Amino acid sequence: MVRAVFDLAGGSLIEFQLRDVPLNPLTWDSRGEPNAPRPRGHFVCFDRWGQPSAAELKNGMPFHGEATRVVWKLHSATPNALRMSATLPIAGLTVDRSAQLAGASALRVTEAVTNGNKLGRMYNLVQHPSIAPPFLDETTLVDSNARKGFMQSSPMPNPEEPPVWWPQALQEGRTVDLRRLAGDHNPNVVSFVIDEEHGWVTAASPSKGLLIGYLWRVREYPWLNIWRNAEKGKPTARGLEFGTTGLHQPFETLLAKHRIFGRRLYGYLDASASATRSYAAFLAKIPAAYRGTAKVSYDGAKLTVTERESSRTITLETGPLFPD
Repeated sequence: MVRAVFDLAGGSLIEFQLRDVPLNPLTWDSRGEPNAPRPRGHFVCFDRWGQPSAAELKNGMPFHGEATRVVWKLHSATPNALRMSATLPIAGLTVDRSAQLAGASALRVTEAVTNGNKLGRMYNLVQHPSIAPPFLDETTLVDSNARKGFMQSSPMPNPEEPPVWWPQALQEGRTVDLRRLAGDHNPNVVSFVIDEEHGWVTAASPSKGLLIGYLWRVREYPWLNIWRNAEKGKPTARGLEFGTTGLHQPFETLLAKHRIFGRRLYGYLDASASATRSYAAFLAKIPAAYRGTAKVSYDGAKLTVTERESSRTITLETGPLFPD
């Protein structure tokens, strides 16, 4: 069975581990004040991804929105499920989250966002799982079914020209392999689109015998955004972010750009309207010689993880992971 722990101070999933493998991949912490709402582990960027405008910042809007800066309300909790919500005082939006264990190795999460304003408005919702040591080290392998992408460091207004292709990124004119993070190879955020029904990303630590992964519906979350950080030549964090946008800019810029690779860069909620999205997180034991993930497939009742350069598979009985 898995153990999942959410922090009401900011709403983050701060612990996700198998009960018989005492290793939590989601140990990243933004190092804010103890017990204060702040981003930790797997947090949610809502109502935006990235920085506010200068005027919004002056009015108190924080980086990545308010969802991690408020105390969430716990509505119900059982050993296998919970429901919690947050209201964003400046944005005038709410997020209502239901989380439930799925089989012995997975967690399914559904979030409904609602516009409490009297007028419609733009928004974004980006899931921000952040893996960190001791799970993360130089041998950790990140894989995905991501395809075409672009560097956030590329100049506007067309940062997608020329594109990069998973798992490659560019750093100072060099090609960098995003599957690994070693030394000081530290490109900024790289954003990708996915052409399949479901998007997936996994991070595998063969030396620790553990894999963490995420699965979502691409029609709900069309973008995968990869963030990497290293200090003194050692990996300190990797963001496996999937969401409604792939451009790390204020809303005015998103509105002007509108789409990249045919994918929208923002959502819209009319007055009093709601939108619901879901994803699944999962864990699996892996052998020390694990080469990385070639494919994650889902048939409505189970997940199958296929190893790269091998015919070996890992099957996780999960039951349904998404609402009908």
